[in-house]
Amino acid sequence: MFNQEQLQELLTYESDGRQVLSIYLNADSTTESVEAIKLRVRGMLKEAQLNQVEEADTVEKYLDHSYDWAKPGLALFANHDGTFFRAYPTAVSFRNRMRLGPKPYVKPLAHLLDHYAHFGVILVDRVGARFFEYHLGELQASGGFMGEDDQKVKKGGGSSAVGMRVGGGGARREEEVVQRNLREVADAAGDFFANRPIRRLFLGGTAETVAPFRELLSKKLQSCLAGTFGIDMNAGEHEIRQHALNLLGKANAEREEKLVEKLVALRASGGNGVVGLDDTLQAISDKRVQTLILSDGFRAPGYEHRESGFVVANLARSPLVEQELVEVADVVDTAVALTMTQGGHVEIITDNPALEAAGRIGAILRY
Repeated sequence: MFNQEQLQELLTYESDGRQVLSIYLNADSTTESVEAIKLRVRGMLKEAQLNQVEEADTVEKYLDHSYDWAKPGLALFANHDGTFFRAYPTAVSFRNRMRLGPKPYVKPLAHLLDHYAHFGVILVDRVGARFFEYHLGELQASGGFMGEDDQKVKKGGGSSAVGMRVGGGGARREEEVVQRNLREVADAAGDFFANRPIRRLFLGGTAETVAPFRELLSKKLQSCLAGTFGIDMNAGEHEIRQHALNLLGKANAEREEKLVEKLVALRASGGNGVVGLDDTLQAISDKRVQTLILSDGFRAPGYEHRESGFVVANLARSPLVEQELVEVADVVDTAVALTMTQGGHVEIITDNPALEAAGRIGAILRY
């Protein structure tokens, strides 16, 4: 599974002037045949006039002979002489794209680590619950809890006293059992997730069970709640995961919208916020960026001074002469790499009109 250390390796990789091919794929073989996916990759390479270069040959050999097609996402990196090749299958598919540049193109992987890291799911009913921990779309651990069967109480079983098995007393006894089950499930959920670093939590079940149950969760778990969904208690893990991923997408969209609102408000009030390419690159050069925010797919040419980490798109704003700078095809990607190596956070946002209007890029600053 892809991790922060592997991202750091990509960020710090020095190609010594050699070009690095980066490919991201929707490799879901359940929706498209393997041969069709391979054909699409060959088409991408041919369109970019890369089908005759050595790194393209390395990629095609990997797809033909090494990849097992078990996961729907795949990120590939290769340099010209074959000394650097990395393949990272993921449980979340990527949008198909390809880049050729002096460094690995890491924005989609940064997005993966940010959006799909550490989330949990609880399925709950009147008797018990199932617990799931996920990271980057992959199941990490599961568990469960089973309480007293309220149907036995309803039919006169269980430990209820004589005279409390029918009528209003039986109904009260049944509800008491359900409430006790929910409390015990909440305690069991707290134990299950106690040492698991989940950032978002989703609840599944029926509305009449989920609503009272969420109030019984610990404050820590309540603070992670990001959505609920209807589902049968015996649903398969794949269906449960897909529901969670769909809700995760909605939760991330809401969070992104609030983040852009915060950025725009900080900029308008003269606070620690900048928007637009020139001011954002200056903030990165000054190592002031806490959170870099940019539109998915935004690219722009520019210049870099690699020794100092200075980046600029407009030479009129550079204290350095052009001869001291290295021209880069995508200064935005360079900005992403610099932000992460400086300990900053990167948010890649899709279809946000406010961010588009602000120049497609901005940053919340440390000071």
